Amino acid sequence: MKTNLTDEELRSLSTRSDLKAAWMFFCNYAIVIASFIVVFFWTNPVTVILAIFLLGARQLGFGVLVHECGHGTLFKSKGLNQLMGNWFAAPAVFSNMGAYSHVHRRHHRLAGSENDPDLPNYKDYPISRSRLRRKLVRDLSGKTGWRQISGIASSITNFHNLRIDQQEALTRGLIFNITLLGLTAAVGATWLFILWVIAFIFVNPLISRIRQIGEHAAVPDLYNLDPRLHTRSIIASWVERLFICPMGVNYHLEHHLLASIPVYNLPKMHDLLKNNDFYSTTHITQGYRELYGQVTTR
Repeated sequence: MKTNLTDEELRSLSTRSDLKAAWMFFCNYAIVIASFIVVFFWTNPVTVILAIFLLGARQLGFGVLVHECGHGTLFKSKGLNQLMGNWFAAPAVFSNMGAYSHVHRRHHRLAGSENDPDLPNYKDYPISRSRLRRKLVRDLSGKTGWRQISGIASSITNFHNLRIDQQEALTRGLIFNITLLGLTAAVGATWLFILWVIAFIFVNPLISRIRQIGEHAAVPDLYNLDPRLHTRSIIASWVERLFICPMGVNYHLEHHLLASIPVYNLPKMHDLLKNNDFYSTTHITQGYRELYGQVTTR
C-alpha cells in the first residue's frame, strides 16, 4: 500500500540496528531483574503487586520480541534473529517461534478479510462493558492462565508425541524456567520464581487480551484491506508502555502498513505519516482509556 513516504524515508525506517535490538532485549531483562531486586529487598503488599504486574507485562514483552524476531526485522541477520528469538525470548513464555510465525504471516496476508486466522479473537467487538469485564475478570482470576499451564503440562507429558520443533521449543522453555528457579533458589528466594509463575497465570493473559483488543477490535472496518480501517495504533503514556504495551506494540497500524519496519522505528514512522497527512481521515486512539470506550457499548 502506498504510504506517501519518500524513498529516503523508507530506507531510513527499514534500517535495522543490532544495537537497538540488543537494547530492547536488555531493557526487558533489566525490568524483570529490577522487579525481583525491589521486591526482594522491600517486601510488602505494594511491591509484590507491582512486581507481579511488571513481570506480566515483561512476559508480554518477551512475546513482542518473539514476534519481531519471527518477522526477521529486529536484528540485521536472519541467524541472529533466530538465535535471540529462539533462545532469549520465546523460552521465557514457552513460545514456539517457528510455529507462531507461520500462523502470524497468514494473519498479515489475510488481515482485512474473512479468512484472517485471528479473526475469532476480535470479530465480536464492540461488546457490552459487562461482557468485557467478565472476560478481564476471567483472565485476572487465572482461568485463562491455568489453561495455558495445563497445555504446557500436557505437552511435557506427551513430549515424545510432539513434532521436533515443538520438542525443541518446550525444552528451551524448561531450560529457561528451571534456570530461573535455580537462580532464585541460590539466593534463598524461591518465592521470587513463584511470583514469575503467578504473573504468567494471572496477569500475562490479561495484558495479552488488552493488546489483542487494542490491535483489531471495534475498528472502522474489520473487512477492509486498508490497515487504516482494519487495525489501529494507540498513543500510550509511559505508564501504559510499562504495564500494558511494552516494546512499541501499540504501533500496530504502522506494523500492518509495512511489516518490514523494525519495531524501534515505528514511532518515527507514525510521526512521518502523520506529518504528511496520511492519517488525515484516520482517528488515532489516545490511550487505553479511550480504547475502552471504543470497544464497548453500554
